[in-house]
Order: sequence, then structure tokens, then C-alpha cells
Amino acid sequence: MFFEQFYLDCLSQASYFIGDETTGRAVVVDPRRDVELYVETARKHSMTIELVLETHFHADFLSGHLELAELTGADIGYGADAHTDFDSRKFADGERVELGEVTLEVRHTPGHTPESISVVVFETADAAAEATPFGVLTGDTLFIGDVGRPDLLSSVGVTADDLAGRLYDSLHEKLLTLPDSTRVYPAHGAGSSCGKNLSTDTWSTIGVQRQTNYALAPMTKEAFVEVVTAGQTCPPAYFAYDAALNRKIRPLLDESGVPPTFDLRAAVDAQHSGAVVLDTRDPETFAAGHIRHAINVGLAGRYAEFAGGVIEPNRPIILVTNPGEEREAKNRLARIGFDQVIGAVENFSNYLGADHSDHSDHSDQIEQSKRTEVEQLRHMMASTPNLQLVDVRQPGETDGGSIAGATLMPLTRLNEQLATLDPARPTVVYCAGGFRSSIAASTMAAAGFSEISDLIGGFGMWESSN
Repeated sequence: MFFEQFYLDCLSQASYFIGDETTGRAVVVDPRRDVELYVETARKHSMTIELVLETHFHADFLSGHLELAELTGADIGYGADAHTDFDSRKFADGERVELGEVTLEVRHTPGHTPESISVVVFETADAAAEATPFGVLTGDTLFIGDVGRPDLLSSVGVTADDLAGRLYDSLHEKLLTLPDSTRVYPAHGAGSSCGKNLSTDTWSTIGVQRQTNYALAPMTKEAFVEVVTAGQTCPPAYFAYDAALNRKIRPLLDESGVPPTFDLRAAVDAQHSGAVVLDTRDPETFAAGHIRHAINVGLAGRYAEFAGGVIEPNRPIILVTNPGEEREAKNRLARIGFDQVIGAVENFSNYLGADHSDHSDHSDQIEQSKRTEVEQLRHMMASTPNLQLVDVRQPGETDGGSIAGATLMPLTRLNEQLATLDPARPTVVYCAGGFRSSIAASTMAAAGFSEISDLIGGFGMWESSN
């Protein structure tokens, strides 16, 4: 058997390539949207991808099943409870896929979503009940250290409590019946909003999870429902969009394509016509000079997830990037289904002058952001009675404390709660370290907040200074 896990750090997402070396037949499970790496893997190992298998309708990324099927001619497969607008093969509970010596067994494991499945992998053709599996691909049913959350909008029409009850049954009747030595390969790791306690480990075993996973500790179904539905983070706003789009026929990604180039005037004109300018440079560089009302989401880290949390799906996007990063910025947005990148500003730094801060020649189009030091914030809190302080961290983070008087507003809920704030009041935004606060502050500036800044170093700097 040839088996490879592909882990995408920026979305904490894992996909899998499983091939039979005796026949050259292969399956890809839960592919990312930019699929060339799977095609190259098949080419390198002289294998043919015959099936693209999805464990469920993903909410946090747009899967590459359509792209991979187009490139390889592979079938697309789901559990029998999935309904798609495109042709797909439906697998019954217990149905097997024989690749040669390698055998895959589909188990229906609803709970995270109604159509969720897990895939048990056997290294030999003898996949009898007593055979020991190599591993199980658990999708979002079982994570390392956690289980899939049952409350996402991808399950509209089914209550979280109902799905949590189904999840309990799936875990105890379909996964924990596997031998302790069976490897566990989930679809996500730490940082994903699909769970609340995910490990940085990308695989484990059934035995280790039985001993260490809080959600697998002995408890009644009622207690399990209460435990797994409590304390979940607020997911990004695009999750419902992606969950729906993963069911549909939609345009295919050209991952080699580069956005058309715009000059500054063309970018500003497009912005005035409804496009959003997305500046992917780091917060410090952004603050020194950027297109007026641009939104800053740095390309480092969870760029696509954060962008999808503050930009509406299908809105035209113009990129401002460091030179040479235009295609990466476009493709990473495409991983969450944000395909409307209409252009990228060429050589933006040329508009900022020799020291990258003098933009007097374009003062009507370029502005600077205000960033606040901790001591400045202390002075403002003492001298500005109408100061508006906004904490954009997640609930689990703010449980450990926040700055006195701050309004708690997770970045993932910023747009829908923005109307509860006063755009005319002086406002300081903070997060844990200063990355998310730049996203929030730029989003608020674009929405009309006239006196807005973000706290350099965030809550971490505030605490360490006390």
C-alpha cells in the first residue's frame, strides 16, 4: 500500500492519497481545491486516481472533487445520505472498495453532519471482520483530542442536540469497535473551527484516543451531548457558503492563473464600483501606507479563513500583495471558494515613495493606519470618556480575562455585530497579539469608523506590561 497524508497548515486540513502498488489504482480522500499535488503524486508512483471520496460536505474549505474528477476521470463518492447536484457515487454503510490488495470500507458516521462517513483502510485483500485495519480516515467525526462539532450551519434543519446524539452512536458503534492499534487520521488539526480542543498531532490510534480524548471518556449519551455542544468557538461567516457550494456544480479552479494587473487608479475605480481591496501585507507594512478603505489580512497564517470571515462571498476582490505573491493569494482564497479576484495592483510600493511612507502624491487614494501602544491606550482610557474598546478574540480566549470595559466581539462575528458599535466614537481594537486586530480595524475603517486604531501586541502585551 502507498499511503500519504497531505496537511495544509493554513486551514489545518488533511487530505489523503491511498494507492495499491500491485494494481496502480488509487483513491484521494477529502482533497483541497488546488489538486495538482495529487496528480503529481499519482504520476510519480505510476498510479491512476479512480475515486475521489468525500467524508462529508466540508464547511471550512471548498473541496477539489470537481477539479480532480475533471483532470483524472475519477468518480466522486459520498455516503448514501449525501445529495449532490453533480453525478456522484453513493456508498452504503459497510460497502467496500477493492483496489487490489488494499481495501477500503465505508462506515456511516453521522453527527458532525448527517451525511458524514469514515473510511477504514485495510492493507490486504482479506478485510474480514477479524482483520486488523491499518487505519481509519475519520473526517470530522473523530479528531485527535476532540470530536466534530455538531452545531455548524452546514446542518441546517437538524438540531445540534440531535446531531450530537448521532455522533455519540457513531463513535461508540462504528469507530470505537475498531482495534486499539488502528491508526486515526482525521480531516483537521489544531486551529480548525470544526472542533474546540484539536491536537497539533496529525494522527493517533484508537487506543490512545480511547484513553486521552475527553469526548470518549465513559459517560451517558445525555452527558456527551452537553459536553460537545458547550464552549464551541464562533465559526467564520463563510462556512455556510462553502457547505452549500460543496454540493453544487461550480466553476473549476485554474491554479496556474495569475490575476490581471491593475494600476492604482484602476484599483480605486473598481473599489468605488463595489470591489473590495484586500491587502495581504503584514500589519506594520499596511499601516505605513495602503489604499484608502482597504482591508488588511496578512498572507501569513490563516489568511483565507480570516478573509472569508470579513469579506462577503462573490464580492469582487482586488489584491495588494508583496511582489510575486499574487497567485498564492488568489489560490488560497479559491480554497474557500472566493473566486472573484479581478486583479492585483502591480508594484504598489512604487506609489509610497522612496521610504515607503511618503504617499503625498496620492493622498486622495492612499492613507496610513493608526496603531496604539499599551501606554497610549492607558492614557486614552483615563482621558477619553467615550472611548470604545473592542476585543475581537474568541470566547475561549476571553474566558482568561480581557481589558476592563471592552466589548467582546469575535472577529468571526464582526460584520454581523458591527451595527451595535458607534462609528463616531474613538475606537481601539485588540486581539491576542495584533494580527486579527489589524483585520478588524481595517474592516471597521472601511465601514466608516472615523477614529479607529488597533493595539500593538494585543492583550498579550497589555498583560505583560501590568
